[in-house]
Amino acid sequence: MVDQDGLPLRIVLSAGQASDKAAVEALIDGLKPAQALVADRGYDARAVIDLVAARGGCAHIPTQKDRKVQRSIDPTLYRQRNLIERYFCKLKHFRRVATRFDKLARNFLAAVTLASTRLWLRAYESRT
Repeated sequence: MVDQDGLPLRIVLSAGQASDKAAVEALIDGLKPAQALVADRGYDARAVIDLVAARGGCAHIPTQKDRKVQRSIDPTLYRQRNLIERYFCKLKHFRRVATRFDKLARNFLAAVTLASTRLWLRAYESRT
């Protein structure tokens, strides 16, 4: 999960065979309610949308193409989803993360956390 500047707020590592939707509750648990949560079609589930609404937010998630009832979302707001894509692109500049060098999940999560910390520091340095 990233903020409006594309900087990581929370990182959750899930099993490779698990759905991304399973990690949503862990990602937003304990965060203050945001005005908007933007995600891609992979998070289109009534449970996810209801969870975000119950926490005081508004989910901007496009509907899967095979659904009969299509939700409309604000296209300008949905374009902000590219911030997460940019974050992953920046993470891939760190070879250890890009090649998934670590075999253990805890070591890989530590590498992702260290890389994310460096991204935060770079952003902080550029602001000062």
